[in-house]
Amino acid sequence: MDKIEIGNKYSIHSYKHDGTIHRSWDEAILLEINEDYLIFGNDRTLVQESDGRTWKTKEPAILYFFKNRWFNIISQNKSDGIYYYCNMASPYIIEDNTIKYIDYDLDLRVFADGSYKVLDKSEYKYHKGVMNYPKEIDRILNEELKDLIRMAKDKEGAFNKEIIEEYYEKYKIIKKKHEKC
Repeated sequence: MDKIEIGNKYSIHSYKHDGTIHRSWDEAILLEINEDYLIFGNDRTLVQESDGRTWKTKEPAILYFFKNRWFNIISQNKSDGIYYYCNMASPYIIEDNTIKYIDYDLDLRVFADGSYKVLDKSEYKYHKGVMNYPKEIDRILNEELKDLIRMAKDKEGAFNKEIIEEYYEKYKIIKKKHEKC
């Protein structure tokens, strides 16, 4: 594994189960190294889709990537509150300054008021058949989704607004240092 350091910039690559690239982000700045996860921040970062289309994110985000959990959590700091987009995904690896994971289609959207919705169930069902997701991965993803929903309801960890605001402030300080260099 690459040596990881707070303040360093990384790119993010999301793959599908069959190994094809799904989506990539050009920048995420490492904010914290924890035994179980890494926390990154980015803002208006360039995203490239597998079909070549590109777009930029619209708001600051704090991203949690887990070593042993089958999801990642992206908090989005919007004008009317903090929203979350959670990907059901393999635990991350880091290679060549790139965070890599397999995206398993299912997503959890948590709104600023705490309500939530599970997204892309039909996409998951389709890819599960086409890419032959093993039964064990299907079982793990369904259990992890239940735990992720519980975490959101309990405002645990990444779903704690104050924690996200602290990381956003840390991100702004580190980003400003990068801009001066």
